[in-house]
Amino acid sequence: MKYKRSLLKLSGEALMGENEFGLHSTRFQQYAEEVKKVVDMGAQVAIVIGGGNIFRGFPRIKEKTINRIEGDYMGMLATVINGIAFQSYLENVGICTCIQTAIRMDEIAEPFGKDRAIHHLERGKVVIFVAGLGNPYFTTDTAAVLRAIEIKADVLLKGTRVDGVYTTDPEKNKYAKKLKNISFDMAYQMGIKVMDQTAFILGNENDLPIIIFDINKKGNFKKVISGEKIGTMVSKKKENYG
Repeated sequence: MKYKRSLLKLSGEALMGENEFGLHSTRFQQYAEEVKKVVDMGAQVAIVIGGGNIFRGFPRIKEKTINRIEGDYMGMLATVINGIAFQSYLENVGICTCIQTAIRMDEIAEPFGKDRAIHHLERGKVVIFVAGLGNPYFTTDTAAVLRAIEIKADVLLKGTRVDGVYTTDPEKNKYAKKLKNISFDMAYQMGIKVMDQTAFILGNENDLPIIIFDINKKGNFKKVISGEKIGTMVSKKKENYG
């Protein structure tokens, strides 16, 4: 096992499967089983979940019916819904969990605390971080990087529906070339959209490697944790990956 402690970032869009919005039970079950494989190895896993399957503020913002700040808070609450749902699926496959939230809601989750989170991880619990950073204008990608730094994770894993970073959008250009490893500087220059620039800046400044991989392919999460070279690694210095 290469990565003892990891933070897995799941987008809200990943959780809705083929649906246009909402929760997809098959996808939740699949991800819970993937996490269990890793936990059974003895790895420590924290998770940050997005909320785009329930609410995305930007279309409403363009219509000027909901402003950016209100939209961001609604998005944070959407991540709480996803976190509670995923907790149920994880518990159902036999994993002990804890939800920590950046916005206090004591009846639902405990407030975020890095020392407490590390304590849970060391006891074998999966910690789910919800409500982003508790502040508008910050994405859940940025929240994931910051939480990974705070809990001293070995790596941040961005689970997506594509198998890494490409020179152009592979869904639009069949000649797009997959990049096995790039530096954070290259990610800035190329304008990689798979994570926002603030997340990349934080990762670069704190020397946190980020691996972008296809979470929908069964066994991939375990493979990454074990050190297999799948997906794309973004790191401070371009490493020999793949």
